[in-house]
Amino acid sequence: MGKAMFDRQLVKGHMVKHLYKHILGWPIMFNDLKDIDEEYYNSLKGLKDMGADVEYVGVDFTVMEETMGVKRTVELVPCGADIDVTEDNLPEYIEACLKYRMLGRYEDQLNELLLGFFDVIPEPLLTIFDFQELELLMCGLPEIDMEDWQQNTEYSGEYDREGPNHEVCVWFWEIVTEYDHEMKARLLQFVTGTSGVPARGFGVLQGSDGNVRKFTIHGVTLETCVYPRSHTCFNRIDLPLYEDRNELEEKLKIAITMAATGFDIE
Repeated sequence: MGKAMFDRQLVKGHMVKHLYKHILGWPIMFNDLKDIDEEYYNSLKGLKDMGADVEYVGVDFTVMEETMGVKRTVELVPCGADIDVTEDNLPEYIEACLKYRMLGRYEDQLNELLLGFFDVIPEPLLTIFDFQELELLMCGLPEIDMEDWQQNTEYSGEYDREGPNHEVCVWFWEIVTEYDHEMKARLLQFVTGTSGVPARGFGVLQGSDGNVRKFTIHGVTLETCVYPRSHTCFNRIDLPLYEDRNELEEKLKIAITMAATGFDIE
């Protein structure tokens, strides 16, 4: 990848978001886990909501891994099998789970990738980019067929009945159509986790589980959220019922551009 960037050649394959963060040396946040495994993310988040009752769940500082049908227990910390999770040490447990899932599982492979990459591209040269810009720099701006995108979009929630004919959805597509190539790519990154478009079009857009999950616009009330929010595992954007086009355009732009900062606007 480093050689391709040095020679100004594009890389056809797209990586998951947190790998670009590793290359840039950006911190991995808890919300990054949601992009690759929302079910696991929600289970850990559920433990936080249990308070003192978490000690009755019977969880310790280990995880179960299965490789080629063989199961093994991995200790997240030394002697983790002997440490029960309580309300007091729950933050340490969640941090250990995050570190293992986002780094520990493939630390050796990641180190080799970074050593090879930085052998060609000095790390300081990348400090001017965020992780979204790095993906676009390495993979290029995608050719997006707006007609294909709209035809292979599903609607749910408040937009389930009217679909693309709902006023807010009409505004959404008008705004997206007016975007330049970079903003369209950033919108894709925001909703799907990558700027890549399948070779066979949006009809075969995949989720993080490898199954086909079409781009989905899910209608929510303004009481639910003020800004658009994404669920990259499902390629879904929660789009509030805005009352006018200008408000939608402003809030959508903020959500897309702030995504790279890791700042939670909810």
